[in-house]
Amino acid sequence: MQIEAVDLFCGVGGLTAGLIKSGIKVKAGYDIANECQFAYEHNNNATFVHKDVAEVSALEVSSWYSKDSIKLLAGCAPCQPFSTYNQGKDTTKDKKWPLLYHFSRLIKEVKPELVTMENVPEVIRHKVYQDFIDELKSLGYEVFSKEVVCVQYGIPQTRKRHVVLASKIGNIELIPPTHDVAVTVKDVIGKLEKLRAGEKSTNDALHASANLSVINLERIRHSKPGGTWRDWPEELRADCHKKESGRSYPSVYGRMEWDKPAPTMTTLCYGFGNGRFGHPEQDRGISLREAALFQTFPENYQFTETPKKISFRGVGRMIGNAVPVRLGEVIGLSFKSL
Repeated sequence: MQIEAVDLFCGVGGLTAGLIKSGIKVKAGYDIANECQFAYEHNNNATFVHKDVAEVSALEVSSWYSKDSIKLLAGCAPCQPFSTYNQGKDTTKDKKWPLLYHFSRLIKEVKPELVTMENVPEVIRHKVYQDFIDELKSLGYEVFSKEVVCVQYGIPQTRKRHVVLASKIGNIELIPPTHDVAVTVKDVIGKLEKLRAGEKSTNDALHASANLSVINLERIRHSKPGGTWRDWPEELRADCHKKESGRSYPSVYGRMEWDKPAPTMTTLCYGFGNGRFGHPEQDRGISLREAALFQTFPENYQFTETPKKISFRGVGRMIGNAVPVRLGEVIGLSFKSL
């Protein structure tokens, strides 16, 4: 029997693309960010619905599934309220905070046979997460939850994510790790066209790197793969690095290493000053295409309808917010093994 999915908080389709790759048919994705519609529909042959999940009804979601299908409801709610970047801040007023409760409401009303949720590992510290798990169990689901080390599944990032799988048709767990050896930066981007800072490939508009200021260009020239800003001459160091509070951020303005996985991709991963996002040997930050490849998007995945007018901030947000495609595939394969 065919598993069919509806993807809540779908973004540009990272999870959807992975589920499709595993053999699951994804019928629709919901997201409040309408700028994701082109990428979602163009690459995945699924319908994008521009709508706040808080306003989505169970009747609407249920209408997407075929009568004889196994229903999968997937939801990777925005992780910002749960992120380590927000620890210590009052996030209780964040509008994204209740989204897991809306997801839980739809599960209760739609009654899918299968459910998956993915988020940052810190989500487990919050009451909304425990309420979500308790609700699944009270509805009769077998529940599996685990912190996933992405490199163990061939994702070339040091990324860790918390994954929940729930089933009403048998015991469910994530498939065992598939990679003993990490996929490296060189494996992923080693053969891509060389670029200078601010340059764009003539063959791929997404293979474009952001401009660097004169001082940042000088800084990256003094940066070593795997090194820190401490490798720079004193006159190049930022004022914030000289303060005691700045000493705990050694990876900012860092270069990646060829023989190791990339760091976790963020919404600002195209910026040299935003983390260890410097190219291992070229004097620039990674390109948007390189960031997408680290997120395991296919090489031909298109993010905008007009590639010549790409916004680094806009596309960077799409890529950084996405579920890695390979993780979506692993989740799908886990359900397919039932």
